[in-house]
Amino acid sequence: MNDKTEKHDPPQKSDRASKKGLLGRMFGGGVASETPGTAASAMSTDATKEVTKKVIPASYQDNSASKKSHGWFSRLKTGLSKTSTKLSDGITSVFTKRKLDGDTLEQLEDLLIQADLGVETAMRITDVLTRGRFEKGIAPEDVRAVLAQEVAKVLEPVARPLAIEPANKPHVILFVGVNGTGKTTTIGKMAQHFAENGKKVMLAAGDTFRAAAIDQLKIWGTRTGARVIAGDVGSDAAGLAFDAMKEARSGDYDVLLIDTAGRLQNKKGLMDELEKVVRVVRKNDSTAPHDVLLVLDATTGQNALNQVEVFRQRAGVTGLVMTKLDGTARGGILVAIAAKFALPVHALGVGEGVDDLQPFDAGEFAKAIASQ
Repeated sequence: MNDKTEKHDPPQKSDRASKKGLLGRMFGGGVASETPGTAASAMSTDATKEVTKKVIPASYQDNSASKKSHGWFSRLKTGLSKTSTKLSDGITSVFTKRKLDGDTLEQLEDLLIQADLGVETAMRITDVLTRGRFEKGIAPEDVRAVLAQEVAKVLEPVARPLAIEPANKPHVILFVGVNGTGKTTTIGKMAQHFAENGKKVMLAAGDTFRAAAIDQLKIWGTRTGARVIAGDVGSDAAGLAFDAMKEARSGDYDVLLIDTAGRLQNKKGLMDELEKVVRVVRKNDSTAPHDVLLVLDATTGQNALNQVEVFRQRAGVTGLVMTKLDGTARGGILVAIAAKFALPVHALGVGEGVDDLQPFDAGEFAKAIASQ
């Protein structure tokens, strides 16, 4: 369907199937499969290094420092520190040497809403606090404990692993989102973890608008042993997805990860194009895409709610990945999204290293955001 599609084969990695991936509990199901073809990479070693410098930051290329430093929970707490500090300082300011009365409850509600937790969650927290405590003194640490408890209750139902169904050959995952959320990087990280768990992986460079995105995916293919299907800049994304589906099925691949161009949710033409990609994928397999993951940038705050609404309607989003939680004061938006949409949250990103994308754990997130 797309005559100019480039098939970018990775070099062989004989020990790939023996590695134990760090995201095993995110990527479930399936039997370790044979490493894909042994054809040499289309890019020379020097060219590969040069493109790597341009499109993949050094922290992707060598994340040994992050492996040695803090555990995941420590990195999550560090990443959410701006959000948690804002909440903790506000709670301390409101409740130090004060009774729990109507005024303090109103101030607390305002604080929680300003932290992007959402009106529903804010009201739940204040309701719990009033039970048996109204007109009595309450310590800030008790308020933070209730905050962690109620946030966990909201998030636990949506904390679900991204399960790969072995019967799907391939299991197709389509990545969607607005510009700059980190879709291509997230695909690369997931590809690496799939490969380390013995999956035979194919990547489709469906962001045909950006040469850098295509090059970046090729580098990830070289690193992970995944085959990359890519076309020329400006080529038809739906045609490329069709070709990738055919190749993945004939090659008995376990997983096909399809990148798409970033698009604003209010641009009708671009959203129509995304719908076309979904339709074309279904021509090869009526059950595909098996997952449609919306990659959200935590720093966008309230706008993320609108993104979820529109992409769910237009592309059939089945789950979420939230990136850039490190350094944002708006991490609470994930709670509001969970309360409103109840979509599965599969993973969080708190940095640029491969290990900085991890399965979503509701309890850990709640403790981190409440400074517990």
